[in-house]
Amino acid sequence: MIAAKGYAAQDAHTPLAPFQFERREVKPHDVQFDILYCGVCHSDLHQIRNEWGGSIFPMVPGHEIVGRVTKVGSEVTKFKAGDLAGVGCMVDSCRQCENCREGLEQYCLVGNSQTYNGREQDGVTPTYGGYSNVIVVHEDFVLHVPESLDLAAVAPLLCAGITTYSPLRHWKVGQGHKVAVLGLGGLGHMAVKFAVAFGSEVTMLSTSPAKEADARRLGAHKFVLTSDPAQVKAVKGSFDFIIDTVSAPHDYNLYLSLLKTNGVHICVGAPPTPAEIMGFSLIGGRKSIAGSGIGGIPETQEMLDFCAEHNIVSDIELISIKDIQSAYDRMLKGDVRYRFVIDLKTL
Repeated sequence: MIAAKGYAAQDAHTPLAPFQFERREVKPHDVQFDILYCGVCHSDLHQIRNEWGGSIFPMVPGHEIVGRVTKVGSEVTKFKAGDLAGVGCMVDSCRQCENCREGLEQYCLVGNSQTYNGREQDGVTPTYGGYSNVIVVHEDFVLHVPESLDLAAVAPLLCAGITTYSPLRHWKVGQGHKVAVLGLGGLGHMAVKFAVAFGSEVTMLSTSPAKEADARRLGAHKFVLTSDPAQVKAVKGSFDFIIDTVSAPHDYNLYLSLLKTNGVHICVGAPPTPAEIMGFSLIGGRKSIAGSGIGGIPETQEMLDFCAEHNIVSDIELISIKDIQSAYDRMLKGDVRYRFVIDLKTL
């Protein structure tokens, strides 16, 4: 076994603390790499607090992982020692079901293996994430990270990036479309960057007037303050798509009214309470409300290559792992522009 160190939650009520554990030895198809950076996702906090239920402790969070390969298995063909590598939200899947065969491992019908707070495909071995110094993953779930990009700022692309890239690609959003992004945070700022890069006219929808300057800096063409009824009324029936990144309760019916005929409201945020959606909000205009979760391995690699071509990365604040608790506190207050990333040299 490979000795590893990281930060872990021992239960749902105590702060993260240093933790010694073991990774498996490198198998023929495995890639081992030293972790350089790991993004801090809001879901890390949900899961260490067991807010979604089913948390497995001790838990080493982190699924936005970038590092450099140190060792590969005897049958690995995709990587060699010295390559940059990334791991996102999954480290394995059944590989046999219809979805896996189509490169949609995030929707594995048997159940994929999450990078942390999950279990390997044996159904027994717990997975540990990127708040650590080393990781071992099957080569099919390791991504090539372009050398040309800021590595720390690449890390959040592996969750926040692909979570917004995937639905934009699936619905073929591009030139001539009017896209609204609801919420400017870790997901929202990436949705703005991608939608602009795809050639759409992008409007930021936000409850905070303080977000306007940043939205425009990120590339948004327009800004609507949703707490101002006059501004909301002015954009009724305006958008082909809304990318909804909000994970707090909100009125879907209001935002459905902003869509054109045949418009699509795409949910990538996950509010904790059920939503009430009126049938007439959908019927009047043949509108749709849909959801999307991360992306498969082929699409995630496609996204990274697109980002290298267009010089797109996340806006980040680099932190020491010793400051993770204060980072969580600030994240809850929305005091981050727009993603914390842990420098694992500080471990």
